[in-house]
Amino acid sequence: MKRHFPGLHSEGSRGDEILQGVFLARVNRAYYRWHPQKPFFVLSFAILEPRDLASRKISGRLYATTKALWRLNWFLRDFGYDRDLLGRDEVDEKALIGLTGVLRTTKKVFAGRTYIDLAGFAPSSEWEFILKDARDGVVTGDSGDVQLHAD
Repeated sequence: MKRHFPGLHSEGSRGDEILQGVFLARVNRAYYRWHPQKPFFVLSFAILEPRDLASRKISGRLYATTKALWRLNWFLRDFGYDRDLLGRDEVDEKALIGLTGVLRTTKKVFAGRTYIDLAGFAPSSEWEFILKDARDGVVTGDSGDVQLHAD
């Protein structure tokens, strides 16, 4: 049986679909994927703020390699993951669902493909301060990005 899909033959531009910026987001789905060199979590977020993007979704990877554990820890800590589980070095995929925090995304191009980089995190309690700084034009950091977390 043949099926007709208008527009299938035209190549879409994936780069236009990638959202870059700072968002208040909630984890909708989380999956662990084992890989011999680079195990990772696939995370899907629902955007809560800004309101004009509230119906959009963002997904990206957080690697669980020895070198990348600092970023996974940063995400878990700022999104309010259970401290008891974190203290036991355990990540429960089901416990990730519903966590809310501030997410900064950037676009990365590798081998000709475009990806979302989960570049920064902050607790949801800091959203109003980050939003106010963004409106006021306060920018920190060398690359012109708003710094989400002061360590």
